[in-house]
Amino acid sequence: MSAATSMALEKAPRRGSPRYPVNVAFDVIALRSGVPENLPGRCTDLSEGGVGGMVAGDLASGQQVAVELRLPNVGVPVRARALVRYHGRLRCGFEFMGLSLEQQELIRYWAFRLAPQGSEPPKKNDDAEALKPKLELVASAPPPISLPRIRVRRWRWNVLLAALLALAALGYWQWQRSWNELEVGANAAGATPLRVSPETMEMRAVSKVPPMYPEAARRAGTEGLAVLDAVIAPDGTVQRLKPVSGNEALVASAMEAVRSWKFEPYQFSGRPVSVETTITVDFRLQ
Repeated sequence: MSAATSMALEKAPRRGSPRYPVNVAFDVIALRSGVPENLPGRCTDLSEGGVGGMVAGDLASGQQVAVELRLPNVGVPVRARALVRYHGRLRCGFEFMGLSLEQQELIRYWAFRLAPQGSEPPKKNDDAEALKPKLELVASAPPPISLPRIRVRRWRWNVLLAALLALAALGYWQWQRSWNELEVGANAAGATPLRVSPETMEMRAVSKVPPMYPEAARRAGTEGLAVLDAVIAPDGTVQRLKPVSGNEALVASAMEAVRSWKFEPYQFSGRPVSVETTITVDFRLQ
């Protein structure tokens, strides 16, 4: 194998974990002058190492953000801190930073449900391994045979040029359509509640009334978490609550207290909007 072939193999990209195609909405939370901003987007591929997709907003390579998405057939959302590895006008890629074991298992479970029964999961570094025998074949191939020069008529050049222009126009049209779909998704996100992480809304809490510990639960020594899905109105008040998990008595007490909580209005594109988040109330006996 020649030296050029060896260098080509050394520079072949190697992925640490297999990527899976996916088409779901996801949110990117970036800090702007210390204020978190929610950027809606569309996820196109996912792995245990990162996520790729389209985001309606400006990001910079090396910027630290938070990402959140819900996978099909998986009830718990994937939430992680990530680093912007590349960003263009239409596509961007994020590398997870310190993804927890629970989140890794969540992605593996979803990938297992995604793969057909009896099929093997994709192997790592398939691209480089598949490229290796081809490069060896090229390196050992005999030099090309010189062929007589063929004259091409002018009208054939015109046909070829017209075909190239048609392909370029088709590519631009597809790119423009994808960008328009992303903008439509961003406008629709403004009409429906945006999904915001619990940590972000916790920092925007203005007033929180502590819940009353149910007497029956206190006597029984019942402790635990009451998890609620909440919709926060543009004025910062709690608009809707939905129980997710927890002891029934503890959840009822938590909902009664959370209804009176007040948050700083969340702004999107310069105006306050409704947001959806998860609120967790921890009941512990002293």
